[in-house]
Amino acid sequence: MQNPRLASRYAKSLIDLVQEKNELEAVHNDMLFLQKLMKTNPDVVSLLKSPIIKADKKQKIMAAIMEGRIGTITLTFINLLITKSRESSLPEIAVEFSRQYNVLKNIAVVKITSAAVLDPAILDVIKQKVASEITQHIQLETVVNTDLIGGFVLESNDQFFDASVLRDLQDIKKQFNKNIYVSSIR
Repeated sequence: MQNPRLASRYAKSLIDLVQEKNELEAVHNDMLFLQKLMKTNPDVVSLLKSPIIKADKKQKIMAAIMEGRIGTITLTFINLLITKSRESSLPEIAVEFSRQYNVLKNIAVVKITSAAVLDPAILDVIKQKVASEITQHIQLETVVNTDLIGGFVLESNDQFFDASVLRDLQDIKKQFNKNIYVSSIR
């Protein structure tokens, strides 16, 4: 993150504004759309970070890209960022907005990484188990990483649970490297 304090302040200000106008859910959806756009289209990020392109041109381009996809408040907010020369922080602000939204709505984001795509029934069981341990609502994110070989890795806030075959193999490798089963002869 380039400037987490700046992202936090702008996100907080936007949340306060949209709560007053009862537009929190709509703007949250807009921020999710912006996050997805920034991840899938690096040209938009390059546009926002470009010092060569003038502010008025950036506003026109962003308006053309966002037309019909995001609400008026979000577009006005993006124009404000461009006017204040803070548009390069938009990706960070969108992520921070989602984080603050989750705190406000008492939502815990739980990320599960597995070696293969998990069956929805298994995901429901995992979600129920995690929900019994956490007092918050659960938003489950799934990621596939074939390097894990088998098992899964579960991440939530500051907690990390690794039940992957890869970790087991790494533990066995450490044991063999230490050679703890062979006594020292001297």
